Amino acid sequence: MEQTAKLALEDGTVFTGVSIGALGETDGEVCFNTSMTGYQEILTDPSYRGQIVTMTSPQIGNYGVNEEDLESGRPHLSGFVVREHSRVSSNFRSESSLRDFLNEWGVVAIESIDTRALVRRIRSRGAMRGVLSTEDLDDASLVAKAKASPGLVGRDLVREVIPDKPCEWCEPLSEWVKKETGPIFAPDTSVDQHGPEKKMDLSPFLRPHVVALDFGMKWNIPRHLYDQGCQVTVLPGTASAEDVLVQEPDGVFLSNGPGDPEPLDYAIGTIRELLGQKPIFGICLGHQLLSLACGAKTFKMKFGHRGANQPVQQLETGAVEITSQNHGFAVDEASLPGALEVTHRSLNDKTIEGVRHRELSAFSVQYHPEASAGPHDSHYLFREFVEKLGASC
Repeated sequence: MEQTAKLALEDGTVFTGVSIGALGETDGEVCFNTSMTGYQEILTDPSYRGQIVTMTSPQIGNYGVNEEDLESGRPHLSGFVVREHSRVSSNFRSESSLRDFLNEWGVVAIESIDTRALVRRIRSRGAMRGVLSTEDLDDASLVAKAKASPGLVGRDLVREVIPDKPCEWCEPLSEWVKKETGPIFAPDTSVDQHGPEKKMDLSPFLRPHVVALDFGMKWNIPRHLYDQGCQVTVLPGTASAEDVLVQEPDGVFLSNGPGDPEPLDYAIGTIRELLGQKPIFGICLGHQLLSLACGAKTFKMKFGHRGANQPVQQLETGAVEITSQNHGFAVDEASLPGALEVTHRSLNDKTIEGVRHRELSAFSVQYHPEASAGPHDSHYLFREFVEKLGASC
């Protein structure tokens, strides 16, 4: 028997559909993502903390889910909205269905609503607070709850998703390490070594050493650094500059993460102390935090950039990259200090997509060069970072 579910927005709009996830009630900022694939990445991306995500593609779930494509240990978004979820998972890598995954992790989700109408409303009026429920089906009550929802501005959501302790990122030996060390150092394949909790000491063979400050980091980021030949130590985003430097890194990475960057005084202060001491590379929230540490300001966007087909121009060369993005805040160009120069710009709305420090070794981008599923146009940024580390060793 189908379970009715409702999505209510703070402007009074209510959508009635069918539950495809856990029973319950949740609130958050209602946003949309235009990707046709990569829904598992979206579900497990910590950057979506506090958000109810709407997929614009009309059918979601056709290739199922699998453990290998997780971007963190669990889903972090508040709720999930689709036009139709696929009843069949047609892929040899599938380990379970989307519906089973949503239920397993307690994600409240809805289908059979007019997602095109929902997206058009968000685009015209801006991202809104909302409530998704299978329990309270009274329209007036749900709208009142949506209006009372705290939203994203001014909240520190990073503390809700960061790891509680440092760890070494290790995976099965990359091709780079195999080439450098030979078959004698091949991993023990009888032991599952995937993910940040499975530690295998490769420090003698992995140089340079990167400390990644985790503000809600997607696992594909340390995978890329690892595949570039780096030893990666992951520290919680609350770590101090002293905590970072005691690791004796060759460089520092600033990760993506959820919500408003301006309340994160602890992170901004840490980055400010690290500037000039080690090369720094930031992505998404890390880009915003680096800019704030240099004296810039950020602002809340009308409905943000979320999708795998966002065009960005590299200003130095004029080249256009197709990028994957997920952000609802951006760096305010009018506040940009003289120490920072713009390196990349969105071709959709001309907002800043990348900056670099004019004197110090620090740069960042607003988009996700590590994205999977997603375009590979921006993978060169990881190579550029590693080259800077070599120069600093």
